[in-house]
Amino acid sequence: MMFSGKVVYENTENGLEKLRDVLSQADTVLIGAGAGLSTSAGFVYTGERLERYFGDFVRQYRFRDMYSGGFYPFDTPEEHWAYWSRYIFINRYMKPPKPVYEDLFKLVKDKDYFVITTNVDHCFQRAGFDRQRMFYTQGDYGLWQCSKPCHLANYDNAQTVRKMVESQGFIIEENDDLTVPQETALKMVVPTELVPRCPRCGRPMSMNLRSDDTFVEDEGWHAHARLYSEYLDEHSDSRTVFLDLGIGGNTPTIVKFPFMRMTQEWPDATYVCLNFGEAFTPVEIQDRSICINDDIGDVLKQLLQQ
Repeated sequence: MMFSGKVVYENTENGLEKLRDVLSQADTVLIGAGAGLSTSAGFVYTGERLERYFGDFVRQYRFRDMYSGGFYPFDTPEEHWAYWSRYIFINRYMKPPKPVYEDLFKLVKDKDYFVITTNVDHCFQRAGFDRQRMFYTQGDYGLWQCSKPCHLANYDNAQTVRKMVESQGFIIEENDDLTVPQETALKMVVPTELVPRCPRCGRPMSMNLRSDDTFVEDEGWHAHARLYSEYLDEHSDSRTVFLDLGIGGNTPTIVKFPFMRMTQEWPDATYVCLNFGEAFTPVEIQDRSICINDDIGDVLKQLLQQ
C-alpha cells in the first residue's frame, strides 16, 4: 500500500480522551521512540546542561550543543575521550531529570508491549521495561566497538567511562549524579592509559552508534531484531496501538513510516503521534490516527490521571 504524501498536522479533537480510550482497549502497544521522548525527559543537549558539564569546551571551541561537539576533530585521543566520556556519562549513566520514561512504563506495563527505538541512552531499561521487549536499532552510548571494525563485537564501557570522568575532576555521587568542582578547573584530557583500544587489533575503539557502514550489529543486536520481527508476525491481527513518541525527520524510515504503513495494513490498528511541534499523519489513515502536538511528558501525566 502507498501513501499520497499528503499529511494532516492538526491536533485531533479530544485527542487525549481518544488516546486514553484506545489504550484501555488495546491488546498490543507498539512503542516507537525517538529523540523527542528523551528531550521531554530532560536530556537536552543545549543550555544549562551544556554549560554545566562542557563549559570549558564551549569556551575553547565555541560549541553550540553537545551533539556537534561530538564530531569535533580533537588533536589528541586523550582530549577526544575527555569530551566523549562526559557525553556518555551524563546521557547514559545519569538518570534523566524528569520521570517521563517511568510514567510511560506505568501506562503500558500491564499491556502486551514492545519497544523499538532509535535512542541510544538506555532510558527504557532504567525505567523498568523488559529488555526482551526492546530493539535498540542505532546502538548504545554504553558500548564501544573496534573502529575498523576487525570483528563484530561490542564492549561495555561503564567502568572505564567512570574512571575517565573522575580523572577530569568530577565527583560521581552515589546516585550517579555528577558534582562539578567550583574552585578547581576541570581537566580536558584523560590519562593515556584509559584511551580505549581494540583488544584484538589494537586500533582505537569508537562508539557503537550508527553513523556509517562501520556500525557493528553484534549477536545481541540481531537477537533483538528477531524478537521484534517475531512480535510483528504474531500480533498483526491484534487490537494494536502504534505509539510514535518524539520521532523526528532524521530517520523516519526506521520506525515512523513502518508504523504508518502497518496501521494502514493491520485490520484493527490505531496510529498515535505525540510530538511537540511535529505531530502529523497521512490523510489515508487520518480516521485511524490520533495526533497530539504537546510535550510528551505532560501528555503521559494526564493519561495517568484517572
